[in-house]
Amino acid sequence: MKILFIGGTGTISMAITRLLAAQGHDLYLLNRGSRKHELPENVTVINGDVNNEEEVRERLSGHSFDVVGEFIGFTPDQVERDIRLFSGKTKQYIYISSASAYQKPLSDPLITESTPLANPYWQYSRDKIACEELLIRKYREEGFPVTIVRPSHTYDERSVPLGVHGRNGSWQVIRRMIDGKPVIIHGDGTSLWTITHNSDFAKAYAGLCGNIHAIGQAFHITSDESVTWDQIYRIIADALGVELKAVHVPSEFLAAVSDYDLEGSLIGDKASTVIFDNSKIKRAVPGFTATVRADQGIRAAIENILAHPELQKEDPEFDQWCDRVIGAINKAKEELING
Repeated sequence: MKILFIGGTGTISMAITRLLAAQGHDLYLLNRGSRKHELPENVTVINGDVNNEEEVRERLSGHSFDVVGEFIGFTPDQVERDIRLFSGKTKQYIYISSASAYQKPLSDPLITESTPLANPYWQYSRDKIACEELLIRKYREEGFPVTIVRPSHTYDERSVPLGVHGRNGSWQVIRRMIDGKPVIIHGDGTSLWTITHNSDFAKAYAGLCGNIHAIGQAFHITSDESVTWDQIYRIIADALGVELKAVHVPSEFLAAVSDYDLEGSLIGDKASTVIFDNSKIKRAVPGFTATVRADQGIRAAIENILAHPELQKEDPEFDQWCDRVIGAINKAKEELING
């Protein structure tokens, strides 16, 4: 198949790019050239800014595709642009939405693709919902060949999955563990969460490419494994060979005292227990199953991060914020205990 990815080098998309290239597809990436040195040799990069519609139209002139995959479309105006660019020029348009679009608070922790889409806590999720609604309307009214994919918490070898982190990613939490400092876990640490390694996600996504049963449909792609947040952080500590010093802090408190939009990422997503029913994607892609366990994926990520200093991005602002939050919690506890 001739496939075009808008993006193609991110956490989710890089694994798909590598898999489809290994399968021998004629793969093109439209992006600004980031991580170009990590790409397989048989991938063609079209350098360009997709937000410059006229430039992209010119660079794609004469091309048509079996599949166009959109990985960096976040708002309806960006999706409208894609519809203008690719109507009549692709047999399938796969849009990456988000499982955070599912109803919050959940009426049922078992999520299927029929779970309502409604998230009053996170603008990111509401924008994804609006993009989905636009694409489904175009499919119904004009036959635009959309497939919607909803990832949940997907990670790769460059970071570990966390509930609370700063703007520079996961390293500062790892650094705190190495230094013997306490780390923040939202809630009481017992809510269930699903993390998915990007290599597993790629297998299901590849199976949707060119799949006639996927047109006009939405799928989430996740692991079937559920783990608690305490287990996730304990796996990280064990991989580092250190003791986990966890401080549990209510999600509402963290959202109220943070500049990191934790209301969206926690109250609107990670604070809820979620269990995904993946039967729909397994019907569309027979044989798909996620095989990378949480402990395996996290250990591999820790090993890779420790071996690559460029992935160890210090975040002193977040580190200081953690100290202040933990100090406030401990002070309040001491005052209440001592009267």
